[in-house]
Amino acid sequence: MTRDDPLFLRIAESFSRQGLMQLLAARIEEVAPGRCALSAPITPAVSQQQGFGHAGLGFALADSAAGYAALSLMPEGADAVSVEVKMNMLRPMSGLRLFATGTVLRAGRRITVVRADIEALQEDGSRRLTGAIQGTMMAV
Repeated sequence: MTRDDPLFLRIAESFSRQGLMQLLAARIEEVAPGRCALSAPITPAVSQQQGFGHAGLGFALADSAAGYAALSLMPEGADAVSVEVKMNMLRPMSGLRLFATGTVLRAGRRITVVRADIEALQEDGSRRLTGAIQGTMMAV
């Protein structure tokens, strides 16, 4: 999907209003119907006491990526909010950048079930799965 596609522009407009995503220097990597990928650098400002990326960084990216995946299937004029989200941390979030890829598992009229994988970009260019979320988004 190109950056001038109406769906990308809809997601980008909403994303630009998220103060936390701006604070995290997050960016949109991909938008498609039922899918959204975001990323943010792992820096000392978002690390935990052992030097790894904080789980809060991974959660924030994954929650937003999953929310935008849900929004991509909602009618024009709707917005999405999280109703509940569960996170599993699979290994330390260490690397250069975190990527969260949200996908829709089932879209309903008001409620959408989503998931997102969180991967850390390594210095050799590979990605390691570090966490995953599953949640419920509601159209508002």
